[in-house]
Amino acid sequence: MYKGKKVVVVLPAYNAEKTIEMTYNEIPFDLVDEVILCDDASSDGTVEKAKEIGIQHIISHESNKGYGGNQKSLYNKALELGGDIIIMLHPDYQYTPKLIPSMVNIIGEGLYPVVLASRILGRGALVGGMPIYKYIANRFLTLTQNWLVRYKLSEYHTGYRAFSREVLETITFNENSDDFVFDNEMLSQIIYAKFQIAEVTCPTKYFEEASSINLPRSIKYGLGVLRVSFMHFLQRIGIAKFKLYKRNLSPAES
Repeated sequence: MYKGKKVVVVLPAYNAEKTIEMTYNEIPFDLVDEVILCDDASSDGTVEKAKEIGIQHIISHESNKGYGGNQKSLYNKALELGGDIIIMLHPDYQYTPKLIPSMVNIIGEGLYPVVLASRILGRGALVGGMPIYKYIANRFLTLTQNWLVRYKLSEYHTGYRAFSREVLETITFNENSDDFVFDNEMLSQIIYAKFQIAEVTCPTKYFEEASSINLPRSIKYGLGVLRVSFMHFLQRIGIAKFKLYKRNLSPAES
């Protein structure tokens, strides 16, 4: 726990048998109370490996529900377990769990309710081996998104994020896409709801076992990101309204 706040790490897994143990072993368990893994119908031994290393909360999807569908299961379970600070970490060892204390501290001290681990601050992405076409696409999309949503982030595409309970209870993440664009829909909802976002510099590693989407999926993702950003822009200036930005009411508001 951190000052009485329950800390939960969630791991969206797909064919992570070779990397899950490395990731799990770096989690700071003097701070983290619970770890939840959701296996999205992997074809390898991800679930067996998760049980072997001692992960207690394992969700198994019988059919593949997609990256967004995986996260929905994880966040709902984290809230069910009473999580106050929820960290989403990929179990492919592309991001280091050693940043968890810093991310928890920022939320636990009430400085920001959302923290993103950015690969773009500094030179973490290129030094870590991010393909140059992905780097260029990341920079183009981020520049466009910053202009359309009227916010300023170094990147919107990191898979390493931390949220306060209030954020997850406010935004309607269960209504989002089950695909990769889920991440950007969440950030768009968070920004529209006027939650402030912090960023911390994050080194990253690109290697054979690290998960990565192929070029056709990357193009589909990029187009989805632009669609969400234009929706945010139209909602922000009052031309249109989208259910994406509908908020859950707190008990005091209802």
